[in-house]
Amino acid sequence: MNTRGHQLTLLAALVGAAFCTSAAAQTGPIKIGVVTPLSGTYASIGQQVKWGLELATKEVNAAGGIMGRKIELLFEDEEANPAVATQKAEKLFQSAKVDFLTGTVNSGSTLAVGQVAERNSRLIATTVSFSDAITGDKCSPNVFRVNAKAGQQSAALAAWLAKEKPGAKVFYLGPDYEMGRSTVAAFKAAAEKAGAKSVGEVFPPLDSKDYSPFFGQLRAARPDVVYTSVAGNDTVRLLTQMSEYGVLKGMTLVSASGTVTSQNVKAIGAAAEGLVTGVGYSIDLDTPENKKFVAAFNAANKAAPDLYGADSYGVIYFYKAAVEKAKSTDTDKLRAAMRGLEWMTPQGKKQMRAGDHQAMQEMYALRMTGGQFKPISKVPADQAIGPDTCTRF
Repeated sequence: MNTRGHQLTLLAALVGAAFCTSAAAQTGPIKIGVVTPLSGTYASIGQQVKWGLELATKEVNAAGGIMGRKIELLFEDEEANPAVATQKAEKLFQSAKVDFLTGTVNSGSTLAVGQVAERNSRLIATTVSFSDAITGDKCSPNVFRVNAKAGQQSAALAAWLAKEKPGAKVFYLGPDYEMGRSTVAAFKAAAEKAGAKSVGEVFPPLDSKDYSPFFGQLRAARPDVVYTSVAGNDTVRLLTQMSEYGVLKGMTLVSASGTVTSQNVKAIGAAAEGLVTGVGYSIDLDTPENKKFVAAFNAANKAAPDLYGADSYGVIYFYKAAVEKAKSTDTDKLRAAMRGLEWMTPQGKKQMRAGDHQAMQEMYALRMTGGQFKPISKVPADQAIGPDTCTRF
């Protein structure tokens, strides 16, 4: 064979291989990477994330997948550590070639993984992280949030507080990292706007074993209300120690979403009784979608869902709706499809705000009564979400 003929044959082979690879990429499974804490303080949250994603994936695959393609979930343990999360995200993008990524719990992890997603030209969505910065001053064109941010939670809780305890003196206790400080700042701003008076704040380290050193400052402030945004196993230790020391006598305890969940409420016991929280989900929501979801979740996991399980379930349907709208898994086409997208969730219909990639939804105040959260008030989606402050894109 002459040299030119050999070159043409080689070129044809390369083109053919590239075509086959491209065709396989469009007909093989859609890979969704999940970087979530499967060990450590937030392992119970990661468990709900895993259960929610697996249930929705099973349903979608049983119904034929997304445009005929099955979903494949690939899990990595982020340990609620941003440094670990970025390594695991890079691995999933580069080695596993995932089409989409979700699961990040720690707000610092979500912000860090968002940068990794930008470098890899992929999209991510958090179903858990609360920090307003994620869809605010640190927003990213490649990051979406399907769960309620701290500001939305605070709107529901502050509305209840203004009605039930006007002019209350509030003390704040949050874990010392991005989520803890941002949730405290969000609720503090909302509470003060509603007429409350702030009388002090402390930020114990994440995974604190002993909270008693902070109780003196709390007592000295003489608050009417104590707000906290600790989560996971930290909540068990904090509320148990508050009960043992009689810290909350004569005070009302309120919290961020996810401080007390189905995963830690049994360990907390009576110490959680009466707590009021602002959330975007309750198993008692009276919608057909929620009743179906709760029954399926219980059957699959022998446990009740919480807001993390519900929103993680919902993100699969968000992604499915976006791919079907875009008719592609291409990043640019998907991003455009996700902006303004409406989709059904256990909470009912949600809409992804186009400007900052923040989901809009109704918000609720819930009170812990007899070991279960019961809805006591509601704030409409357009009133809870607040202004779009993302200016980066």
